[in-house]
Amino acid sequence: MADTGESRGVSEQPQNPALARLRAAIRDQWGDLSPAERNVAGYLTNCSPEQVLFASAQDLGASIGVSNATVVRTLQRLGLGGLSALKRDIAADFSADVAPEVRLRQRITQVGQDLDGIRARVYDEAIERLEHGRTNLDATAFRLATQLLADAGEVLAYGVGASELAGRHLALKLNRMGRRARFVGTTGFGLADELLTLRRRDVVVMFVPGRFLRDMEVLLDRARVVGAGIVVVTDELVERLADRADAVLYAPHTPTGITAESLAAIVLSDTLLLAVASLDETRSVEHSHQLTALRSQLLDPKEGRPRR
Repeated sequence: MADTGESRGVSEQPQNPALARLRAAIRDQWGDLSPAERNVAGYLTNCSPEQVLFASAQDLGASIGVSNATVVRTLQRLGLGGLSALKRDIAADFSADVAPEVRLRQRITQVGQDLDGIRARVYDEAIERLEHGRTNLDATAFRLATQLLADAGEVLAYGVGASELAGRHLALKLNRMGRRARFVGTTGFGLADELLTLRRRDVVVMFVPGRFLRDMEVLLDRARVVGAGIVVVTDELVERLADRADAVLYAPHTPTGITAESLAAIVLSDTLLLAVASLDETRSVEHSHQLTALRSQLLDPKEGRPRR
C-alpha cells in the first residue's frame, strides 16, 4: 500500500487540491508502480506546494536518487501529464491562496543566493514550460490559426497586463511582413472605439492566459457579429473558449513567477509568424527588404548612426 505520509504529519499541512489529487492517484496506482517510481511517489507525497513549484525534474531526481526521466515518467504514469502540468495545477490554487508578496519571498528563499543555481533554475523552468507547450499544442488548431492570419484583412492582437508583450510582438512582426495588424490593450469604454473598425475577414488574436474579463467577452461577441475570425492563446481557458473561437492555442503561463508570464505566448507567436511567412515567402522577403532600406535612410551617412 502506498505510504501517503499521513503518519509523518502530511495530513496536518494545508491541502492543496492538486497535491490531494496526486496523493489519491498514488494510492490508487501504487501496485502498478516500479520500485523507482514508488520512490518518486513516496517523496512527492510528503512535498509541500512550494517544494514542487520551485523544483525542476533534475532537482527532484537528485533529492530522490533517480533520473530526471524517472520523475517525469512517474507523473505521466499517474495520469498527471508530467511535472509542468502538475506545477500548473498546484499554482492555480496556491496563487489564489497566497498573497503576492508572500509568493515573492518564497521564490527568493527557494532560489537563495547561488547565482549558478539561479541561472539553472530559470532556464530549467523556461525549458519545461516551452516543452510542455510544444507537446500540448493542437496541430489542427495551429494550422487553422496560421491560415486565418494569412488570409486576414487586418489582425487585431489583444492583450492586457502581462499579455500586452505578446500582443505587441505579434502585431509588430506581422506589420514587418507586410500584413496589416494593430495591437489593442484598451479596457473599459475606450475599447468600444477600437472595436468600431473591426470588419469581416479581420482576425482577432486574443492573449488571455487565465482571467476572463468582461472586455474580452465584448470583444468576442463583436468579432462574431461582424464575421471576424477568432484565435485565442490561453492556458486555463482552452476548454471554456473552445466553442467560441475558431482556434484555441495552448501557451502555459509560469507556475512560479520565476520566468516571464508571456514567454510561451511569445514563442508561440514566433511559430505562427514563421508559418505565415512560409505561405508567401516573396511578400515577406520584399517587406523585410523595404524595412532595411527605410532603416538605412535613418542612419547618418557619415557615422552610420541614427540621425537626430
